[in-house]
Amino acid sequence: MAKPLLKILIGSTRPGRVGLPVSQWFHHHAVAHSGFEIQVVDLAVVNLPMMDEPNHPRLHLYTHQHTKDWSQTIEEADAFVFVVPEYNYGFNAPIKNAIDYLNQEWQYKPIGFVSYGGVAAGTRSVQMLKQVVTTLKMVPVFESVNIPFVAQLLDQDGRLLSNQVMDTAARDMLDELRRWTQALAPLRGNPARTVG
Repeated sequence: MAKPLLKILIGSTRPGRVGLPVSQWFHHHAVAHSGFEIQVVDLAVVNLPMMDEPNHPRLHLYTHQHTKDWSQTIEEADAFVFVVPEYNYGFNAPIKNAIDYLNQEWQYKPIGFVSYGGVAAGTRSVQMLKQVVTTLKMVPVFESVNIPFVAQLLDQDGRLLSNQVMDTAARDMLDELRRWTQALAPLRGNPARTVG
C-alpha cells in the first residue's frame, strides 16, 4: 500500500526569499524520515492570481483552470507542512490567498509548520495561521520547527545550516504528523493509505 502523501508548501514568493533554503533543509529531513511520500509545492511557481473565482469555494464550482489545478494539488495530499515567514507580526498574503481559494480540499488533514524570522522565529505568523486552518477543519499539530535569526544560519552558498534543536524538532513534528495522518484517514475517505 502507498505511503500517505505529505506536501511541503513554500509560503514565500518574493525574490531572494529565505523560504527556499529552509524548505530544502526540511525536505531532506522529511525524505529521511520515510513515513511519507513527499512533494514540494512552491507558491512562487504555482503563481495563483489574487482570488478571482465568482463562487464561494465551499461550492466547488471552479471556473478557472488555475483553480482546478490548485484544487487537485491540495485534494491529493494527506498532510501538509507549511514553510512560512512572518511579515509585520502576521502571515504573508500569498499563503492566505492560496488557502482561501479552496475549502473541502483542506478538510481533515493534519498540518505542521516550519517558521523562520528574527527573534520571534515566525511564531506570530503560525499563531494566526492556526486560526485560519482550524476553520477549514485541518488539524495543526503541537510540534513545530521555529528558526530564529534565520539569516545567521545561511552559509556562503545560501544553504541553511542545521543544528540539533532544529533536527529534533523536525523529526518530532514528522512523527506527530504521521500519527494524525493515520487517525484522520477515515474522515478523508482514504483508509488504504494508513499503513505504518
